[in-house]
Amino acid sequence: MTITIIGTGLIGCSLANRLKETRFAQRIIGVDNNAAHLRIALELGWIDEALTMDEAIGQSELIVIAIPVDATLQLLPGILNKLDKQVLMDVGSTKDIICSSLIDHYNRGRFVATHPMWGTEKEGPEAVVKNAFTGRVAVICEKDKTDTDALQIVEGLYKKIGMNLVYMDSEMHDIHAAYVSHISHIASYALSLTVLEKEKEEDAIFELASGGFESTVRLAKSNAAMWVPIFMQNKENVLDVLNEHISQLRKFKAAIEKENTGYLVELIDNANKIKRILK
Repeated sequence: MTITIIGTGLIGCSLANRLKETRFAQRIIGVDNNAAHLRIALELGWIDEALTMDEAIGQSELIVIAIPVDATLQLLPGILNKLDKQVLMDVGSTKDIICSSLIDHYNRGRFVATHPMWGTEKEGPEAVVKNAFTGRVAVICEKDKTDTDALQIVEGLYKKIGMNLVYMDSEMHDIHAAYVSHISHIASYALSLTVLEKEKEEDAIFELASGGFESTVRLAKSNAAMWVPIFMQNKENVLDVLNEHISQLRKFKAAIEKENTGYLVELIDNANKIKRILK
């Protein structure tokens, strides 16, 4: 199979590598307006060649969009207009606004809305993780609006690279993503800003930072160009979970101010219940 990947960054190139490792793809074409990314992806062997969008679409059986969600929203209708029997899929972290934008498109059935739940705080083709996606969840949304053969190809792709499939409505996806992914990034950005504001001596941060701090603020290294559009496209759900997070922080603040150790223990014990989910 010949597959085009639009966006030769971390996700696009990590996916390209897995598709080659598993031999799901025999040829991978890269498309990107970032010439440096394309050059590096070619040099590292993640893609076989770099073509223009139109050239790539004409030569491919499957097209994967792996770019920020705001750019995905703009590109999708134009790409769908150019498809015949090819399949188009995205890998973005928001689904509802993207699916809604295509609801009346005559070629809607050729599009598969997906979100592979994997990523790191790093970016670019140099940051490829070679065993990416294995054992993680891939969400497929609105499968009832997708042509059977298109759905089967994308399901086959995710199974081949070792992912577990979950199906859900695009609106529910965005609600759940706000709680398990989007709020984590906001909390990490906020903690990073707090520490940088309070700890002016950067050397002290490096000297005293423990594993816990490092893992908590790791996501704060994530690219704004990727995450700002996600927050904006999922604004209502992000605000909802952010309000709840602020409420929980206020409980900790009040318990510490009042030296209410019993309530602190209760809060921490309740938080420990996450062990039932994250073993």
